[in-house]
Amino acid sequence: MMVVNELFFRRTEFLQGIGWIYLPAGTRLLCTLMFGEAGALGLLISGWVACYWYYFPGDVLRATSGTIAGALGPYLIYLLAQSRFGLRSSLSNLTPRKLLICALGCSVASPLLHHLWFAIHGEANLLPGFLVMFIGDLVGTLIVLYTAKWLLSRLPRPA
Repeated sequence: MMVVNELFFRRTEFLQGIGWIYLPAGTRLLCTLMFGEAGALGLLISGWVACYWYYFPGDVLRATSGTIAGALGPYLIYLLAQSRFGLRSSLSNLTPRKLLICALGCSVASPLLHHLWFAIHGEANLLPGFLVMFIGDLVGTLIVLYTAKWLLSRLPRPA
């Protein structure tokens, strides 16, 4: 999704790594919902590779902090959904409303964790970046979710 995002939405970037449309946010939600801890761990590993070699080459601290924020946000929302919604591992009780709440939660959690890190490191004027990251994560998540839904609707129904 990072490659697709770069190909189609690179020009929508507000700042490096913060765009008005961010498809990987949807992938993060899907991975944590479908695979739980293993999904979060996979996001952590792949995110670190992408951040270290693409977004922030050579900046281990920034790459690591961004990766942790990007993987931890969706995982915390997944845990919250399990406790509040009784979310089953099969996702059989994941209604469209609950999925939308998870998408909104992830679109707040990840930017919030990122911007807490930025604030700790003295960056100023954080609100515009937070708002763009929230919008980009939400739009990207909805694009990924509805694309997945459309693709699944194209599969033949089980007998």
